[in-house]
Amino acid sequence: MSEINSTAPPKPAKPYPEFPLFPHATRRWAKKIRGMLHYFGPWDDPDAALEKYLEQKDALHASRKPRLDADSLTVKALANDFLNRKQALVDSGELSPRTWRDYKETCDVLVSHLGKQRSVADVGPDDFASLRTKFTKRWGLHRTAKNIQYTRSVFKHGYEAGLLDRPIRFGPGFARPSKKKFRMERAAQGTKLFSRKEILALLAAAGTQVKAMILLGINAGFGNADCGNLPLSAVNLDAGWIDFPRPKTGINRRCALWPETVQAIREAIAMRTEPKTAKHSSLLFTTSHGGSWSKETSDNPVAKEMAKLLKSLRINGRKGLGFYTLRHTFRTVADESKDQPAVDFIMGHEVPHMSAVYRETISDARLKAVADQVRNWLFTNLIRETSSPAGGVAQRENEPLAV
Repeated sequence: MSEINSTAPPKPAKPYPEFPLFPHATRRWAKKIRGMLHYFGPWDDPDAALEKYLEQKDALHASRKPRLDADSLTVKALANDFLNRKQALVDSGELSPRTWRDYKETCDVLVSHLGKQRSVADVGPDDFASLRTKFTKRWGLHRTAKNIQYTRSVFKHGYEAGLLDRPIRFGPGFARPSKKKFRMERAAQGTKLFSRKEILALLAAAGTQVKAMILLGINAGFGNADCGNLPLSAVNLDAGWIDFPRPKTGINRRCALWPETVQAIREAIAMRTEPKTAKHSSLLFTTSHGGSWSKETSDNPVAKEMAKLLKSLRINGRKGLGFYTLRHTFRTVADESKDQPAVDFIMGHEVPHMSAVYRETISDARLKAVADQVRNWLFTNLIRETSSPAGGVAQRENEPLAV
């Protein structure tokens, strides 16, 4: 039998007997500290490896993460550390998986554009300006603004976590889009609202579960995640009320349910598929396969079904229309009740005003009045013929909003 030749190079000897590091098979100088291997540099530069070890040894022996300067920190290492910290928040329930995926997508573009092994110290305002241009070519204004903020958060994390000795300068070319730009884009897109006629058409064409969700959207301002995560325990159909904190913020909400919404939910429960897992056993809405309607993606099941419905009814011509448009419409019509605190409470909005600090509760009568305002707009006859003393002239009552 012939001898198998090994291609692995021979390990170098230590420069001197007291040299604290040993040559690892990965061709780096290494040392085991508190049960973990740490690497300090390539075989061919033992002096630099020793210098790095001496800089980091106190922190490593104390189980602390060594402080790095920007020269030794790569863009990829910084992005990974940021994502790992955010993943810990996801694991503890303090950050949504969808937000983490948005962070990940931003970091992927960031690393790809600047370079995996690019030193953070070498990144400057010109790099951020060109990165901003890449954002604008790939995404719209809102996502560009979000990506700019996420990128700033990555580098701010590096400084606050002790990975960088100094803050990073982004330069004037990495500013968020102006408010004027946002206003112009919104004007060009048109209003993100459904008309009364469109909502009634959606309700008439929707399947049992989607119909109930649409009613929750226009009755209580529910969004996609609200419907997908709604537990059975949050709905009191006998009393006609729903109490459910927003999954996105955890802010409490309470809303009076219309008779039409109560009936639709009862029908949805009657045809509810038994959940496949205990995790989904508490959900009010389940898919035909016994799964959840909630997925932390832009094309989640609720959004997909709504898109199909809009296309079939040919009311998908305006940009930005989707299930969440029901929440926009609810807010617009509900504001006509002139009770902004009650509308905010129903929608689960966090109000940055001292009045919200002192306001302990809002009466059910006020909440019901808001719900009735929207119901009257949607279901009440818009023109009522009444006989006048002069001989039957038509009189207009309950004029609709221009929605």
